[in-house]
Amino acid sequence: MSTIGIDLSDRSSQCCAIDDEAAIVAEFRLGTDAASFEKTFGGVGRKTIAIETGAHSPWVSRLLESLGHEVIVANSRKLRFIYENRRKDDRVDARSLARVARMDRQLLEEIRHRSEHSQVDLELLRARDVLVTTRTRLANHIRGVVKSFGKRLPTCGPAALPRKATAAMPTMLEAALRPLLDVIESLSRQIGEYDRAIEHLATVEHPDVATLRQVSGVGALTGLAFMLTVDDPHRFRHSRSIGAWLGLVPAKDDSGERRPQMPISKEGDHYCRRLLVGSAQYILGPFGPDCDLRRHGLAIAARGGKNSKKRAVVAVARKLAVLLHRLWVTRGMYEPLYNTLRRQIAA
Repeated sequence: MSTIGIDLSDRSSQCCAIDDEAAIVAEFRLGTDAASFEKTFGGVGRKTIAIETGAHSPWVSRLLESLGHEVIVANSRKLRFIYENRRKDDRVDARSLARVARMDRQLLEEIRHRSEHSQVDLELLRARDVLVTTRTRLANHIRGVVKSFGKRLPTCGPAALPRKATAAMPTMLEAALRPLLDVIESLSRQIGEYDRAIEHLATVEHPDVATLRQVSGVGALTGLAFMLTVDDPHRFRHSRSIGAWLGLVPAKDDSGERRPQMPISKEGDHYCRRLLVGSAQYILGPFGPDCDLRRHGLAIAARGGKNSKKRAVVAVARKLAVLLHRLWVTRGMYEPLYNTLRRQIAA
C-alpha cells in the first residue's frame, strides 16, 4: 500500500489503504488516540496519508509526520464530493480521501497546520476571547432586562457595569441580576490576567510583535494573534497573498459572461480576521492618526454608494494584513505616509 485515507472521528477512525493501481488492499478502524496511531503506523515505511481538517487533525498530522509519513491535510470545506455525498459514511469518506490523494492532491486544497507551540499560545488568546464574548452577552442581557422595566442603565463598558448599575437598577430585579453582575466582575478580573499574560508573550517570547506594533491600532493582542495564526511568514511568496488567505478579498462565482459582485470570501481564520477589522475601524475612526491606510480607507468611503463605509473598513483591514506581513518579513521601520511621500517625490 502506498496511499492511505483516514476519516477521523472522535473515538475511532476509519482507514483505507490503496496500492499504485488504486485497488483497495486494506480497510480497518483504529482508536483516535496517540498510542493506536503509533502502533499502526510506526515502522511501516513512508506512506502518503490524507486526512481532513477537524478537531483531531492538528495533533494527528504532527504525530504521523514524526513517524516519517507524508501527510496531506485536506480542507474539509472544499470537499463537496464528500460532505454532499448521498451515500456518506466513514468507509466511503476514507476511500475518497485515499483515491483523490493518489490521483491529484491539489483537489484536496491542502492546508498547513501551525506548530504545536503556536497553537498553545494562540489558545491563550482565544480563551480570553471566550471570556470577553461571555461578559458582553451578560451585560447586554442585563441592559435589556432593565430596559423592559422602563429603566436605563448608565452608558459604560461591561467592566464598569457592576459598579455603575447598582444605583439605576430597579430593586425588584436585584435578586435576578445581582449574581450576573458578580459574574461580570469576576470575568473582568480574569480578562485582566489574560491581558497581562498576553503582554508578556508579546514582549518576551515573541519579541517580533514589537515590529507590528509600530502601526497605530495594532496592539499586543492583534499583533500576537496575527503572528501565531500565520506561524511562518515565509509560507507566502508575496505579502499581498495574505489578504486572500485571511478571507479579506471578494469571493468569486463567475460563469461565462456572468461576473457577479460578491462579498468577501471569509476564508481562513475568523478570529484573526475579526481583530484586523477592529484595527481597521480604529484607523478610520476619530482617533486614528493620519497615515496611508487611513487615507486609502477614507477615499473609498468618500465614493459613496451602498455599504461604502464597510467596504472601506475591509479594504483597510486587507492592506493592514499585507503591511504587517511585510514588516514581519523585513523587520523594517514603519513609515505611516510612505506611499504619499513617494508619490510627492515622483511628482
